[in-house]
Amino acid sequence: MYANAATTVLPAAEFFTRWITHICAPTFVFLMGTSLALSVERRVVKGVDAWEIDRSMLTRGAIIALLDLTVISLGSGHWNFGVLFAIGLSMICMVPLRRLPTWALLVVFVGWIVLGEMVTGWFWTPPGNSSVLAALTVANYGGDVLVIKYPVIPWLAISILGWVFGRHLIRFAAGQSKVSGRNVLWICGVASLIGFAVVRGIGGYGDMFLHCADNSWERWLHVSKYPPSLTYYLLELGILFLCLALLRVLELRIGVRENGPFYVFGQTAMFFYLVHRLVFEVPATYFGLRGFDGLAATYIISAVMLVLLYPACRWYRAVKAAHPRSVLKYL
Repeated sequence: MYANAATTVLPAAEFFTRWITHICAPTFVFLMGTSLALSVERRVVKGVDAWEIDRSMLTRGAIIALLDLTVISLGSGHWNFGVLFAIGLSMICMVPLRRLPTWALLVVFVGWIVLGEMVTGWFWTPPGNSSVLAALTVANYGGDVLVIKYPVIPWLAISILGWVFGRHLIRFAAGQSKVSGRNVLWICGVASLIGFAVVRGIGGYGDMFLHCADNSWERWLHVSKYPPSLTYYLLELGILFLCLALLRVLELRIGVRENGPFYVFGQTAMFFYLVHRLVFEVPATYFGLRGFDGLAATYIISAVMLVLLYPACRWYRAVKAAHPRSVLKYL
């Protein structure tokens, strides 16, 4: 959207279209942490062997991470350490971290989002690249052969927060807390957006070197995702929390529809991601279609893809349910 703070903005519609996609990765990672916590913590209560739980998490995390280094990298034409790599390694890291108490997990999350820019600054100063080793953990790297846009620690922090939220949902269901998950989402969503306005308004630490050059809404919303800044965390998580709270309200009114689009896509999220990514990435990489046509075509093609993927996802859901012990259970 901007190469740096001094460049010219994209046309407003193109900027907004690109900007709204920035909520996707935090959503994937946060909900991964939440769903994993719900599954694991309940298995712990049932007395399932700790090593069996760990082995399942390690296997699933490794498979998800390898999808980026194989399937996605092949489609992209270069080694790609993307969001699946971050999700997979975050899942693996949660094996020891899940044993920490909730307060300790919150300390780790808050500690990173507050101090992460300082640590990142030790290894990376834009526009240059960090070392590959630093990029795997905290910073950023991009070249013709290797691209690392999702360093593990910044995204692990979001999965930790998701785990904490999952624990809270279990406690509320057990009557150990009087604050519902929906109310937690409302409170945290509003607090996050207020925090974003304050930090972004100050325009110093917390922007990850990407400060506002003026007071236009584009500059305000253009926060650093690669790697995530404090303002990115606050803005995207704030929007995510409010969206989840609204969806919960909607669910209570209309109920859960077995074949509703949200439900189907939610149950087949990995399949959806892989298929749509390859369908778009392969023609762009190998057939010269990157940057094809304009914004109107982007929306039309996206709508067509959603329509086509709906029956495909329903089919995959049925296949996965029919083979509960196959490798599909990890996806």
